[in-house]
Amino acid sequence: MKIKRIYEDPEPADGYRVLVDRLWPRGIKKETAQIDEWIKEIAPSAELRKWFQHKPERFEEFRKKYKQELKAHQSELKRLKAIDSKQNLTLLYSAKNEQFNQAVVLEDVLKKIQ
Repeated sequence: MKIKRIYEDPEPADGYRVLVDRLWPRGIKKETAQIDEWIKEIAPSAELRKWFQHKPERFEEFRKKYKQELKAHQSELKRLKAIDSKQNLTLLYSAKNEQFNQAVVLEDVLKKIQ
């Protein structure tokens, strides 16, 4: 499993590409995005996303709140984990900050699922 900005070129090693943003990324055409799935339901809520604003000083609190939101999506998380066990899984996000975004949290949560 890996995470990657959707603005980076797709590679065969990406395997199954899943967009985990609630909003479609600016400047990316759906026809050329080369994603296998867009799961906006597991993205942070609009309220949480707007509060966070990708500010590093809010990341730890964002992480806690987002993990709480993810508890309501166990079936989707388990399905993604199953995909990851069979092939490469790449979580795609559009945020500019590569350290402080929802894909980092989601990857951590998925790695802990048995």
